[in-house]
Amino acid sequence: MEQISNKEAISYNAELQIAPNDTMTYLFFKRAIDIFGAVIGLVILSVVFIAVSLLIKVEDPRGPVFFAQERVGKKGNKFKMYKFRSMVVDAEDKLKDLLELNETTGAMFKMKNDPRITKIGKFIRKTSIDELPQLWNVLKGDMSLVGPRPPLLREVLEYTAYDKQRLLVKPGCTGPWQVSGRSNIGFEEMVELDLIYIKTRNCKADINLILKTIKIILMPNKGAF
Repeated sequence: MEQISNKEAISYNAELQIAPNDTMTYLFFKRAIDIFGAVIGLVILSVVFIAVSLLIKVEDPRGPVFFAQERVGKKGNKFKMYKFRSMVVDAEDKLKDLLELNETTGAMFKMKNDPRITKIGKFIRKTSIDELPQLWNVLKGDMSLVGPRPPLLREVLEYTAYDKQRLLVKPGCTGPWQVSGRSNIGFEEMVELDLIYIKTRNCKADINLILKTIKIILMPNKGAF
């Protein structure tokens, strides 16, 4: 997989069209919410972590429970993002044979009936449970509870200068795209939702997005696959 350097990922700075809400007060409380939310979430959801881990191992004893994938974060910094494994072990190798079946637009790949997804994987993706290990990324500071979806390296390589403005802030476990239809929303619309969030974000908006995400986990979104 072709990779990008941090310098290449943030080379758009001279063309910025938006200014993120990065006030010291907001960033302080946002980090406090991240730490508190991640710790509480990991404790409360520990039973879910154990149950899902067992189900994944029962279906595929040879594969790992967690899936670590390199993503691009704030200002092009690369990091390992963690998820529950919802696909077969060799999913990345099989991707090249499925690219022409992509069901979304722009620099993303989405396929409703992706043959690489396991049985338990379909359930945890539908309920967004597969995303829960990212709470560890939040504690580490790679991610925030709320922010733009962290893109893959190959996706950023296709970004325009306008699209790269998504990288102005830390990526999030959830955000406007995740609570607005997810796979039913195309890439360009996702970018617009993210940029509106980046410009106007505040603690109240973050908490509202977190609450909407909890509702989606309890009442699965038809747009999730």
